[in-house]
Amino acid sequence: MELGTHRLLDLTHTAAAPLLAGTEYPWQALPGIGEFILELGAALSGDEYEEIEEQVWLHKTVKRFPGNFIAGPCIIGPETEVRPGAFIRGNALVGAGCVVGNSTELKNVIIFDSVQVPHYNYVGDSILGFKSHMGAGALTSNVKQDKSLVTVGLPGGERIETGLKKFGAILGDHVEIGCNSVLNPGTVIGRGSRVYPLSMVRGAVPENSIYKRAGEITGIR
Repeated sequence: MELGTHRLLDLTHTAAAPLLAGTEYPWQALPGIGEFILELGAALSGDEYEEIEEQVWLHKTVKRFPGNFIAGPCIIGPETEVRPGAFIRGNALVGAGCVVGNSTELKNVIIFDSVQVPHYNYVGDSILGFKSHMGAGALTSNVKQDKSLVTVGLPGGERIETGLKKFGAILGDHVEIGCNSVLNPGTVIGRGSRVYPLSMVRGAVPENSIYKRAGEITGIR
């Protein structure tokens, strides 16, 4: 099963392309997000971006509603909406044309262009690919209960060691996550796949699939 960065993600749709391009697996970029944002932010054009407070850069076309909180380091790209109640805790690189919705929390994330996390979502230590969407109440769980290092489970029982204590999920491009689903630590959803509402997902889901429940994954026809 192919979980490589370039198989899951089109890097032309993120400012994080230089960070991700040299990785074998996308989760290898997670520890470097904060430092990358600081370097990128310092080089942004003042004609396009405004540093609204220390280490927080917003494109001048961002639509920011009242009643949210943004901590640095953070960059938010063109035409993105940050809605009431959003809580961005830092180390967040958000692309163009995104929606960060009411009561949504982001922390140590790369959000590709045209991603929607619009209602009551938690996304931590995760990467969401181009045009992916998380339904209302869908969450990433980013730490195992026993606090051990996260592994990515493959069909057949094999596991890939990540070396990370905190790792939520990777969504490939064009992934749809149903409402009130939980993506357990180390979940990787292949490009173009869908997850049924109320699902509890663990491990890797192949591209162009429908995840109905554990042990029941079908191809998209």
